[in-house]
Amino acid sequence: MLKGWLKNGMPGSAVTIIDPYIAHDVWELAFKYGCTVNPKVHVRAHDVIVLAIKPQLLNSINLNTMVEKNTLVISIMAGKTIFNIQTQMPYVQAVIRVMPNTPASIGKGMSGAFASPSVSVGQNALAQRLLEAVGKVEWLEKEADIDAVTAVSGSGPAYVFYMVECMAKAGEAAGLKPSVAMRLARATVEGAGYLLGYEGNQSVSDLRVNVTSPNGTTAAALDILMADEGLENLMRRTILAAKHKSCELSG
Repeated sequence: MLKGWLKNGMPGSAVTIIDPYIAHDVWELAFKYGCTVNPKVHVRAHDVIVLAIKPQLLNSINLNTMVEKNTLVISIMAGKTIFNIQTQMPYVQAVIRVMPNTPASIGKGMSGAFASPSVSVGQNALAQRLLEAVGKVEWLEKEADIDAVTAVSGSGPAYVFYMVECMAKAGEAAGLKPSVAMRLARATVEGAGYLLGYEGNQSVSDLRVNVTSPNGTTAAALDILMADEGLENLMRRTILAAKHKSCELSG
């Protein structure tokens, strides 16, 4: 997300990164754009603080010197509620919970967001600009919906990547060389993803039907995927398991 913001014009001098275990690529990004990293002196209060940490670490951080009554906190921690955050950071009133996903690193992210009642119109607009800089954003009516967003789009890229692995292995089983099977699987999912965006006004079901000739090879394959215990049932169990875990993380 930071990479997207900096590439879209955010001055590096406005950014302070605090991470005791900062990754090498983040160091390089900070050096390139002139961001402050792990300052040893007192850090002034910031307009926006982005909590991009593991949810289990929330209770171990102390950022109260960096916030004031008008500071906006944007949290991308799975499971941790606005109440959890305000309990740990009692000076904070304005909190926006966001669940992005990894395609944000290339400007193709999908984020679900929910704002606390104390978030001002200006803060909401600022969050909108930050999130749109790395992809699309869907504002939610209930905070509880964040758990479902986490399960669908937050974790979703991993499901797609695993599907590619499975397609490639199935291609091998059908007789293809491993390298060929993987190239076919990757390119197919990449192309289908672009088609979803390009044909944005067409329903996903229609896109599927367009590929499916009656009594053809695709129809034979879909008979397996659309069986009672097929992909729909499996994905439902997958999404609900991820949502349940997200709820658990709230403590």
